[in-house]
Amino acid sequence: MRLWELFVIAVALSMDAFAVSVCKGLSVSRVRAGQAVRAGVWFGGFQALMPVLGYALGVRFQALIAQIDHWIAFVLLGLIGANMIREALTGGEEERADMADFTPRAMLPLAVATSIDALAVGVTFAFLQANIWQAAGLIGLVTFALSAAGVWVGSRFGARYGTRAELAGGIILVVMGCRILLEHLGVL
Repeated sequence: MRLWELFVIAVALSMDAFAVSVCKGLSVSRVRAGQAVRAGVWFGGFQALMPVLGYALGVRFQALIAQIDHWIAFVLLGLIGANMIREALTGGEEERADMADFTPRAMLPLAVATSIDALAVGVTFAFLQANIWQAAGLIGLVTFALSAAGVWVGSRFGARYGTRAELAGGIILVVMGCRILLEHLGVL
């Protein structure tokens, strides 16, 4: 997998965290740098950890399903992307949380919830034999940056960008899944 493809996936995966970070920014009257950094560390850290865990699971099953790995990648990325699109269009569960709270008690469930899709992408990386350390590092860094920026964006510009970002992320994941399938079928 090429670096630009990993970057596109990293941006797409970070859109959930970006959307939640925008909501966090909306919930505070004045954003402090520590709040933005805390959101970046929580979301970026979990977005980096989950693909590694997914990769470890995927490697265990790789030999069993090497013949259909491209179909699995297509289905996983498609489902994750479709779910992100659905949440963007219907409103996700992040609205139910207490968004003004940046404590570990509040951030942990949000970080886990926004990184579950990265776990599934990690399984896909195992099937594609991607460099998991490069992928996890890039995903974590991109998510850190976008989450920290999302807190600032939320405090400055309002909620309208969070939903659009999540929608764009979902579309990107669906497109990447289709590209992987078409490449393995010899169409691309």
